Amino acid sequence: MLTSFLTLLSLGCLTGITTVLFGFGGGFITVPVVYGVLTMTAPPGADADAMHVAVATSAAVMVVNASAPALAQWRQGRLRREYVWPLAAFIAAGSVAGSFATTLIGGTALSLLFAAYLLVTIADSLLRKGFLSVTQRTRPQPLERRTVTFGGIGIGLVAAGLGVGGSVMTVPLLRRRGLPMAEATAMANPLSVPVAVAATLVYALAPTAAAAGGGSGRLGYVDLTAGAALLLGSLPTIAVARRLTGRVPDRVHSIAYVALLVVVLIVMLAMGL
Repeated sequence: MLTSFLTLLSLGCLTGITTVLFGFGGGFITVPVVYGVLTMTAPPGADADAMHVAVATSAAVMVVNASAPALAQWRQGRLRREYVWPLAAFIAAGSVAGSFATTLIGGTALSLLFAAYLLVTIADSLLRKGFLSVTQRTRPQPLERRTVTFGGIGIGLVAAGLGVGGSVMTVPLLRRRGLPMAEATAMANPLSVPVAVAATLVYALAPTAAAAGGGSGRLGYVDLTAGAALLLGSLPTIAVARRLTGRVPDRVHSIAYVALLVVVLIVMLAMGL
């Protein structure tokens, strides 16, 4: 138990860095980390719900991880209302549906969906123009009504269902509207908050959790011990890493974003999903 706690604590620091630099809220790091710890420490046959617990715990951690930098960015005047609202409302609506759907999907299928989502996002970022570089002459464009409504619901549906926050869809979306990486990732944190809150409530109250093996230290599918360890590592790191905001060159920032997704995908495949 001590080794698992220390592992989660140290990797929580990594989630803090990715929250500030990429707006992840920890999701893409938290899911494989919790999944890996559970599958390695659980007794044989007791890890069937590891992926559900990983997704739920990731959502709970994101409530705090995404809210802290979002509040700081709001105080600094770095958030642009026209890109946050009403998109956040439609994301929240989609998040409720996505969370409920996840409780009905098997763990293996959920793992495959997580990996497939990573693969599609990486390919989209590399093959479509507008993500890896935004010229200084590019003027930010407003979001279309169709993108705000249907796009927002779709983002919430997928993000809450996989416990990833939504930044991996909102950041490319905002990049292609002409925003620099620093601004796009800043907007990703407040847009991840409704995903995290809606998903956490659904997963914590999931009636199937007890029958599926929810044990002590869990609230529904949410592993409270793992979540606490990750937050103990991430919150101090977020406070320190905020100083890096805006200092990373835009091109390097966007490449690092895709590179991190590739690393997470490799880790998930290495763990056998």
